[in-house]
Amino acid sequence: MNRWKLLLLLRKQGNLALRRSPAFEQSVVARVMMVIGAGFMIIYLIFLGTMMAMPASESHSYTLLLAMMPLWLAIDFGSRFAVQQTPAMMVKPFLLQPMPFHSVIETFLLNTLLAGFNWVWLALYLPYAVIVFFGGASLSVALLIVFCGLVMTMANSQFYLIVRTLAARFVLWWALPFLVFGAFWLPLVVNEDLFDHQMDFICDFTSTWFFALFSVALLAGLFWLNRWLQFRFVREEIMKQEKKEAAMKKVYQYTFLERFGQTGEYLKLELKSIFRNKAIRSRVIMSLTLITVLTLMISYTSAYDNRMMLNFWCLYCFGLYGMTTLVKIICPEGNYIDLLMTHKENILSLLKAKYYFHVAILIVPLLLMLPAVIAGKFSLLMMAAYLFLCSGLLYFMLFQLAVYNKQTLPLNQKITGKNNAENGVQLIIVMVGMFSPLVLVALFIILFDENTAYILLAIIGLVITLLHPIWLRHIYKRMMLRKYDNLEGFHASR
Repeated sequence: MNRWKLLLLLRKQGNLALRRSPAFEQSVVARVMMVIGAGFMIIYLIFLGTMMAMPASESHSYTLLLAMMPLWLAIDFGSRFAVQQTPAMMVKPFLLQPMPFHSVIETFLLNTLLAGFNWVWLALYLPYAVIVFFGGASLSVALLIVFCGLVMTMANSQFYLIVRTLAARFVLWWALPFLVFGAFWLPLVVNEDLFDHQMDFICDFTSTWFFALFSVALLAGLFWLNRWLQFRFVREEIMKQEKKEAAMKKVYQYTFLERFGQTGEYLKLELKSIFRNKAIRSRVIMSLTLITVLTLMISYTSAYDNRMMLNFWCLYCFGLYGMTTLVKIICPEGNYIDLLMTHKENILSLLKAKYYFHVAILIVPLLLMLPAVIAGKFSLLMMAAYLFLCSGLLYFMLFQLAVYNKQTLPLNQKITGKNNAENGVQLIIVMVGMFSPLVLVALFIILFDENTAYILLAIIGLVITLLHPIWLRHIYKRMMLRKYDNLEGFHASR
C-alpha cells in the first residue's frame, strides 16, 4: 500500500470513527455550536487582518503581521486543546493491522498538517496580504505573507504535539510554550526602546525570502522531531511490560472520612480516583495549573486591569475546576455504574460527596488569589460573591449534567482535545454557568452600586448552596427516571 492510499484510508477511518461513536447522535448540537464558533473566529480574523493592514500600508511596514507572529502562534497553540489530538491516542488500533509502523505515524502527522484548523488562519493572512498588495507592496511580499503564515501555523501544530506528548510524561514541559512565546515580550518588560528595535529587526527579516526558508526548515525540523517522539513513545507504551514490585505501594485509607458514613466512603472514592486514574488526574492538574497561571498574571501584571475583565477572571478562577471536572460528572462512574445502582440512594450519596468535595476545593483558588487581593485587584467582598455563586448557582447548573451524561469516561485515558462534550446540553449549561453571573453583576451594577451588587450575588449563591439537599435529591429522582436509558449509554461506550 503506497503512502497516498494509506493517507486517504486513515482519513476515511477517522471520519467513520466519529459517525460510529455512541455519542454521535448526542453531539449534533455541540458540532453545530463549534461550527458557529469557527465562523465567528473567521470573521474576527478577517476583521483583525483588515485593521492591521491599513496602518502597515501607510507606514510601508508590509510584514508587520509576520513580525507579530509569536502572538498569533500563542493564540493558535492555546486553541488547539479543543481540536487536536496526539497521534499516540489514535494510532494504536492501526498497529494491529499489516501496515508499516513508521508509515502509520507519519500519515497521522501529515493529517495534522492538512487539518482544517490550520487553514482557518488564512482568514487573517489573506485579507492582510490583499490590502497591503493594493497599498503598495509587491506581489512577492504578499505571497510571502500568506505562505509563511500558513507554514508557521503548520509548524506550530507540530510544536503543540511535541509539548503535549512530553507533558504527558512530565507536567513541567507545559512551561516550554510560555518560555518560547514569552521570549518575544521580554524586551518590552526590560525597555520599550529595546522592543522597538526588536520589532524593526523582525520586520526587516520577515520581508525577505530567508524567512520563508527559515519557516520551511522549522516545519521540517519539528515534523521529524515529532515523528521520532511519537514513534518512541507509542512503541514504549505498546511494548512495555508490567514490572512486579517487591513491596506493595502504600494505600491511603482516608480514615478521617469514615465519620461521614456512606457519603464519606464516596468522598474516599473521589480522592482515590484523582490520585489513581490518569483521565481524572489530568483534568485536575490542567485546571489547577491554569488557575495558578491566571492568578499570577492578574496579581503581578496589568494585563487584566479592566474592571469587567477582573470580574470575569475572578469568576473563572473559582469556576474553572468545576467546569473542567463536572462537565463529565458520572462519566467515570459509568465504568461501574451497575454496582452503584444495586442499593437505594447510593447515587444520591455519590452526588452529595461530589458536591462537598467541589465546594471544599474552592479553598484552593481562594488562597491562590490572595496576592491579587493584596495587590488591590480583587476585593474580599467580590471574592466572597463569586465563591458563593460557584458553590451555588454554577454547581447547581453543572450538576444537572448528571441527568444527561451517559458516556463512560475511560479511567486511564489521557485527556484528549476531542469528545470533551458529548452533547449540546453540556455546552449550553457550561456557557450559561460561565456568563450568567457576569450578566447578573452588570445588571446589579446598573441598578445599584458595585458593593451592593456583590452582596446580592453572595446572598443568591449562599441561598442556593444551603438548599443543596433539595436540588441534589431532585437531580437524583430525575436520574432514576432515566436510569435504563443512561445505563444503555454507559454500557455501549465502555
